[in-house]
Amino acid sequence: MRVPDLDLDLLRCFVMVAEQGGFTAAGGLLGLTQSAVSLKIKRLEDLVRRPVFRRTSRRVELTAEGETLLAYARRMLALNDEAVRRMVAPAVAGRLRLGVADHFVPRSLAHILARFARTYPEARLEVEVGRSHDLRAKQVAGALDLVLGKRRDGEVAGVPIWTEPVVWAAAPDWQQPPDRPLPLALLPEGCMFRERALRALARAGLAFEPVFTCDSLLGLAAAAQAGFALTVLGRSGFPAGLREVTGLPELGVVEMAVFGDAEGRSQVVAPLVGFIRETLGTSPGTPLGTQAP
Repeated sequence: MRVPDLDLDLLRCFVMVAEQGGFTAAGGLLGLTQSAVSLKIKRLEDLVRRPVFRRTSRRVELTAEGETLLAYARRMLALNDEAVRRMVAPAVAGRLRLGVADHFVPRSLAHILARFARTYPEARLEVEVGRSHDLRAKQVAGALDLVLGKRRDGEVAGVPIWTEPVVWAAAPDWQQPPDRPLPLALLPEGCMFRERALRALARAGLAFEPVFTCDSLLGLAAAAQAGFALTVLGRSGFPAGLREVTGLPELGVVEMAVFGDAEGRSQVVAPLVGFIRETLGTSPGTPLGTQAP
């Protein structure tokens, strides 16, 4: 039997519907009507001979076959986009000293940088990972060219590229000890996540005590995974062994931005920021300017 070729245009539409949770929202981003999106999905389902979505009253959900196809589709589209950039994009060369906040989509960072390096082999990235305010201080002092980090509440500096919810996290079997304050694992003083968590608990009248302070998100995750304390993370930063804890005060969203090189002195900046925007579009947060499901 001849194996059919998968159409990248259909796959791109399929991925968008899966990420947006509906045909109408996906169509708005693709510049297509809802019926046109439905037709593309029907063509894809005919091609793979499997239903890829299950329709509900509120949104569409992936079937088991759809989940499998989604992983392949993302890999195929990423490889296609990488190949096209490599062949047709303007040459990019130069050195960029990049600071990245350690909570900035940690599961995707290495993948983003590896793909960028393959696509633009003449570009030289020097990456430093740390806390946002430390990295931004280095950028202001001239030690870094560009910083990917979080904006503080009400701040207007930087160019926003990403938002995501801030959530409570704990071990899967974690339970609040009776008649005791909430034990918290937090970054040191000055961290916006820490300030938000403490303010939210105080407003709700909930007793708490910071029992573990660490400069590293890995350290906070380890404390939470061990069941020692609750911690606070961006939703995209969840490592294995943690779950989101509900029933506590909402912590809002965090806005991630690019700081520095406002005049584009390095020709590496624009391609790198574009690369990050595109990759974050397939990550579990909300790229600015798109419609959340």
